[in-house]
Amino acid sequence: MADEKEPQLELKPARSKKTLIIIIVAVLLLVGGGVGGWLLLAGGEEAAPAAEQAASADGQAAPVVDAALYVGMPRAFVFNVAGKPRDRLVQIKVQLMVRGSDAEGLAKQHTPLIEGTLLRVFSAATVPQLSTVEGKDKLRQDSVEEVRRVLTELTGKPVVEQILFTGFVMQ
Repeated sequence: MADEKEPQLELKPARSKKTLIIIIVAVLLLVGGGVGGWLLLAGGEEAAPAAEQAASADGQAAPVVDAALYVGMPRAFVFNVAGKPRDRLVQIKVQLMVRGSDAEGLAKQHTPLIEGTLLRVFSAATVPQLSTVEGKDKLRQDSVEEVRRVLTELTGKPVVEQILFTGFVMQ
């Protein structure tokens, strides 16, 4: 009977402990990330009423500030500016910052008026003014004031809070 070969079972090595540990760590990270995200989102909802209660505890009503919304002008403003050695070509990309969806709707409705007003203010600029940071800031402030004035005459509201230059090229 010794000649008979006994069937032997080949045992495959079990999965390595390293692979098992990696899988466990990955699952724990996913669960931890999900719980952490849920807590952050749930915590953000509770923080707002606490701020409102603190404002009402002071006896003063907290001012309601609408969210800032940005309205992009459909085209960049391209215009010539006269300079002493030579004329310059200027391109300015603009976004309007407004508060609330009412102001956003008004800004979109009156885009042609806003574009015309901005182009009039921009084209009055000089090369020395556009060459300095202070000059660009003054141009931006002048354009905000003029757009507010025109929109207030038309709608009764200033509508635009800020004008942002998102692109400025002078050649």
